[in-house]
Amino acid sequence: MTTKVYRVDGMTCAHCVNAVSEEIAKIEGIDTFDVNLDTKLVTVAGPDVNDEEVVLAIDEAGYEALIVSTEG
Repeated sequence: MTTKVYRVDGMTCAHCVNAVSEEIAKIEGIDTFDVNLDTKLVTVAGPDVNDEEVVLAIDEAGYEALIVSTEG
């Protein structure tokens, strides 16, 4: 299982969280994810987390993502 954390600046409200969550939910290979408005961090976990797919999904929601950390 791989866990990755991305910083997503620009999220300011629940709508932002929902938009990012909807796009990430579409990605295969992610078992769980958390979008935290307070910290501006998105954490994803799964057996096959693809950075490019996650960054593109967050971009599709209208935000820019930077990889913060990787575990596993």
